[in-house]
Amino acid sequence: MASTPSLLEAAGVFIWPLAICSIGAAYIIVERALALAPSRTVPASVLDAVTRGVTPIAPPRSLAGKILAAKNAGLQGESLVAFAEAELIGMQRGLFLLDTVVGLAPLLGLLGTVTGLAGLFPQQGLPDPNTLTRGVGLALSTTILGLGIAIPAQLAANWLARRVEVVSSRANVLIQALESPRRS
Repeated sequence: MASTPSLLEAAGVFIWPLAICSIGAAYIIVERALALAPSRTVPASVLDAVTRGVTPIAPPRSLAGKILAAKNAGLQGESLVAFAEAELIGMQRGLFLLDTVVGLAPLLGLLGTVTGLAGLFPQQGLPDPNTLTRGVGLALSTTILGLGIAIPAQLAANWLARRVEVVSSRANVLIQALESPRRS
């Protein structure tokens, strides 16, 4: 009696593009989560100091540090806002690829499903039991894997998009506090 193939074995050639999607999504999620950490964007201590009218010291590579350096270099008003917006756009790097994985992984799963089911029907007669098992296995495995990649990637994409919104809001508060007339 033949052993039942594992989920990964049953996915056939579709395992490779699905694996690329999975690895790519995991890399983007981890890299962006680290890049959007509060200590690398607008730390609460910096925001608190600026809102109290105290000149803070921010990590130079953080968004807050870059905004403070731009302000000290003479950028003001709309120029400072435009500078911060450009920095925020850079923080969204790679998120479009995560959105692509969210759309592509289920489609690859569907392609595997259709391929597996299409192989079930020979030109004459009924398929033999081994062909039936392989075809249904391919169909189910690729669907499961495609959805198993897309669902967590979608959750992460939503969380990262929200994180960018929070960073944007904090940057706006920082700029408003820097531009307020009560500062000396």
